[in-house]
Amino acid sequence: MKTNGIFLSALILVLVSCGNNPKNTNKKVETKTQTATVTEETQTTTMEEKQLAFDPATLGEEPVLDIQTNEGIITIKLYKETPLHRDNFLKLAAGNFYNGIIFHRVIKGFMIQAGDPASKNPKPGARYGAGGPGYTVDAEFRPQYKHKKGALAAARQGDQVNPEKASSGSQFYIVENAATCAQLDGAYTVFGETINGFDVIDKIAATATDSADRPTKDVVIIDIKPAKK
Repeated sequence: MKTNGIFLSALILVLVSCGNNPKNTNKKVETKTQTATVTEETQTTTMEEKQLAFDPATLGEEPVLDIQTNEGIITIKLYKETPLHRDNFLKLAAGNFYNGIIFHRVIKGFMIQAGDPASKNPKPGARYGAGGPGYTVDAEFRPQYKHKKGALAAARQGDQVNPEKASSGSQFYIVENAATCAQLDGAYTVFGETINGFDVIDKIAATATDSADRPTKDVVIIDIKPAKK
């Protein structure tokens, strides 16, 4: 992982084509910069001081987790072939990092995005997407993993300020429409997939949003824990 003093705001993506949705055709989303206020060392210490929700060391190479939201549960599997992203996601989930965070960016016919810690206790009308844990994760592109329906991928800053395509330390998105996200293959790290809860993805994607693509009714992550067997 790399310490980084710059965070992302919109986080996805460039030249987004949304197929049959004319208003989003060729939509270009720029990123903004923001000075980091949390260092990697500080964040790690904070996580260790908290009681863990679960022990990542007890899980298998491809752990299965439930993302519990106020709209339902999305069950995901993390890939062993992307260990940096897998282990980082597990660390954050075990430390309750995602609890109370909202899906701050939702585009029907494209994807749903979350992971900004600043969106806990969200203020009405506020824009989120610039927050993170204070570090990035090296890209782990694997040609066998595409932006299929339900794919779990890491958001990141744009190429102009991030030529190595390093991932955000915490922000992620889940693919709602594979056709419109196919252009992202090989440019954003896909590190997991949905195995249950596709209807919840669609329900969140269909939520009414404002001009900044934030849902008008907050969609909240309650917690992320190992799936019940």
